[in-house]
Amino acid sequence: MEKYSALCLLLCVIAGCIADDLTYLNEFSSKTPQRLSKYSWFGNVRLHHFRVSEDAVLVRWLLTVSRGSGLSCGNQNITVHFRAGAPPVINPIQTDFPNATSVSIAHNLTLTVPSGQSSSVTLFNVTHPKPGDWFLAAHLPKDDGKIEQQGLPSCSYLFQAQMFLRRAADLPILQYNIPLDQTLTSAPALFKVFVPEFSSRLDVFILNCSNDCGLSITVGSSTLRQGSEVKQNCSGLESCFASVLIPPWNTWLLVMVESSQPNATIDFNISANVTVGCKPLSVSSDFNTSAFIRTINAPQSNSSSALGNASVSTRDQPGLLANTSEPMCMRSPSVFRDEQDVLSLRFTVSNSNLNVTSDLPTVLTLEHSSSDSGGTFVVQLNLNTSSLVGGFARVKACLTPFAPVLHLNRSQTCATGFAEGYSLSVSSNEPHALLRIPFPDAAVWYLSLQTVCNDSVDCSNASAIVSVSVSVSACIDDCGPYGECRLLRTNSYLYGACVCKAGWQGWGCTDGVTAQSFSRQMAAALLLTLSNLFFIPPIIVALYRGYLIEAAIYFFTMFFSTFYHACDQPGVTVMCIMDYDTLQFCDFLGSVVAVWVTIVCMARLQEPIKYLLFMMGTLVISMAMQLDRRGLWNLLGPVLVALVIMVTSWVYRGVKRRKCYPPLWRRWVLFLLPGIVSALIGVCVYVFAQTDGNYYYTHSIWHVMVATSVVFLLPPREKHVPPWGWTNKICSYRRCKNEKVELYTDT
Repeated sequence: MEKYSALCLLLCVIAGCIADDLTYLNEFSSKTPQRLSKYSWFGNVRLHHFRVSEDAVLVRWLLTVSRGSGLSCGNQNITVHFRAGAPPVINPIQTDFPNATSVSIAHNLTLTVPSGQSSSVTLFNVTHPKPGDWFLAAHLPKDDGKIEQQGLPSCSYLFQAQMFLRRAADLPILQYNIPLDQTLTSAPALFKVFVPEFSSRLDVFILNCSNDCGLSITVGSSTLRQGSEVKQNCSGLESCFASVLIPPWNTWLLVMVESSQPNATIDFNISANVTVGCKPLSVSSDFNTSAFIRTINAPQSNSSSALGNASVSTRDQPGLLANTSEPMCMRSPSVFRDEQDVLSLRFTVSNSNLNVTSDLPTVLTLEHSSSDSGGTFVVQLNLNTSSLVGGFARVKACLTPFAPVLHLNRSQTCATGFAEGYSLSVSSNEPHALLRIPFPDAAVWYLSLQTVCNDSVDCSNASAIVSVSVSVSACIDDCGPYGECRLLRTNSYLYGACVCKAGWQGWGCTDGVTAQSFSRQMAAALLLTLSNLFFIPPIIVALYRGYLIEAAIYFFTMFFSTFYHACDQPGVTVMCIMDYDTLQFCDFLGSVVAVWVTIVCMARLQEPIKYLLFMMGTLVISMAMQLDRRGLWNLLGPVLVALVIMVTSWVYRGVKRRKCYPPLWRRWVLFLLPGIVSALIGVCVYVFAQTDGNYYYTHSIWHVMVATSVVFLLPPREKHVPPWGWTNKICSYRRCKNEKVELYTDT
C-alpha cells in the first residue's frame, strides 16, 4: 500500500497539482520487467528505449530491481547506463577496444539490493533533457563463468524502468533581434530558439536587467555529458550575453534564465541573434541526369540494392553553380546513401576522389537516422601521394554531429558548440586513416576536410586528392576470426554486438589477454569428442545381450555428441558436418533418450509394452526439446517417470516371488551400485561443477560417467535370447548357455 501511495504522490508532484503549473503537461512510459544477467558481452545487458518529447523540462526515471524468491542472497549491485541519442557504449570488464576505435563511456549509476530485502527503488532525475531517443542498459556484475542449469533455484533479479516526463506546453519562442519583456520571480524562465542551417554562432542577450541582475543564462539541454550546455553568469551586470559557437543546425535549443536571489522579482529583456557565417553556393534548378546516373551506378557494382533504397543529397557541385558571383566558402559534394541491409549502410561521394584544398573546406553531409545508431560508424581516408601540390603538409579531417567545423587550421580543436568531434589526418608518411565509432548518435554528421600547409611556404595553392569511404556496419570488422556478430533487438530497435569465443574479449573480440592457445583449443576439442568413444562398450554390451534398439540409440548418441562438440568448439578447431542447430538438437535428444531407454529396459517389461514406452517417450522428449532445449526438466522429467516405472515393476516382481528383486546379491554389488554411483557422479559434475573455464574436461567426465553407468545398469539378456551376430561366434553355445544360467537367473 505504501508503494502505491508513493507512486501517486510522485505523479502529483511531476504533473504539477497546483494552479501555477497549468502550462505543464506530464507523460508516463513504462517497460516490461526483464531478468538481469551477469555481464560477459553486450548481449547480456537489458536495453530499454525511451522517447523524450520536445520541450521536456524534467525526466524522472523510476528504477525498480526485484529479487526472486527461494534463496538467501547477499547484497547485489546492479549497474544502469544512460545515454541520449544512441545505446550506451560500456566497458564493465575493462577490456581493450579495437585499434582506431573512438569511444565515450556512458554515464552509469549503481543500484544495490541489500541482503534480506526483496526489492530496491531508485529515482534518477535529468533536468532539461535533450529531446529524442534515450537508452538505459542494465546488467549484473561480471560473469564468473559458472554454468547454471535452468530450473535450479538461483538468485535472480528483475529490472523495470519507468519514465515520468514533464514538458512545457507553451514555451515562449525567442525571435531574432526582437526583445521579449520578462519578469522573473522564483521559478526559472524557460524559452526556446531555433537554429537554422549554416549558422556559425548563436547569441542570447539579457538587456535592461533590474535588481543588480543576479541572473544566469543556460543554453542547451542535458545529455549527461560535459559540454552539452553553455552557461553565462550575469551577476552585477545590467546587460550580458551567452554565445554558442557552431551551434547544432536545424535544432530547437532550450534557453533557461534563473536567479541567484531567492524571492526576488527581476525585470529584464531577452533576445537572440544567429550569425550565418558560410553558405554553399546554390545549385542549378536543372536536374543533371548524367551526374545522377553516374552516382547511382558507382555503388551498384558492389551491391544489389534497389534504387528505392538509395538517396542522393545534392548540394554544391562543380559545374552546377547558378550564381558564380557569390564568394565561395566551402565545397559540399553530393553524397549517395545506399541502404544495403539491416544495419548495413554505405555513403558514396559522386566523385570518390576528392580534390581537397587549403583555401576552402570540403564538407560531406552524412544523414544518420535513429535506425542506424545501433551499428558502427566507419570512416576511411586514403591519400593519393602522387597528387600533392604546393606546400602540402597533411590533410586534416574532422567528423562532427549536428554541425560542421569549417576552419580546420592547426590551432583549432575538432569540436562544435555542444559536441566533441573526431579528428583524422593523412600525410605522405601516413597516407591511410581509419576511424570507428560504435553506436554513433542519431544525427546528421558532417565530415570536413582541408589541406594544412607547412609554416614556411605559401599555402594558397596547396591541394591533394583524397579517397573517402564512409559506412555503417553491425559490428566492428564483423567481430574478426574469434567472434560472431549478433543482431539484437529490444522491441522494434535493432543493434549489433560481438559474442567472443576461445577466451577472446572486447567490443570487437580483439582483446587476447585471456585467449586460449591453439594447443588448449585442440586439447578441448579432443577431450570433448574422443570421450564419446566410451559409448562403444555400452553398444557392444547391448548387442551382446540382444538389445538392438538400445544399441542403436547409444550409437546415435555417440555419433551426434561427437560431431556436435566438434562443431561447438571456439577458435579454429571447428568441424561441422551439418547445421549447428541440428547437431545440438540431436545431441540433446540422444542423451535424454539414452537415459530413458536404459531405465525402462531395467524394468524388464514385456516387449510390446517396452517398445511402446520407448516410442512414446522419444516423441514427448522431442517435443520438450523443441520447446526448451536446455531446461532441467527435459532430463529430470523422463528420469523420474522411468524410475517410477522401474520401481513399480521391481516391486511387482518382488511381491509376486516373495523375495527381493533382483534376487542375486552379486547383481547389486557388482552391477547396480557401481552403475548408480557412476550416474550420480556424472550428474553432480554436470549440474554443479561446470564452468566456462573447466567445461572441456568436466563435460568429458560427464560423457565417461554416463557411458560407464550404462555398462553396469543395462540388465542381463532375456531368457531364450542368444547373443547377437558376431558375439555368438566368439564363444561356444555351451559356454554362453552356462554363463547365462549362472549369472542371469534373476529373470
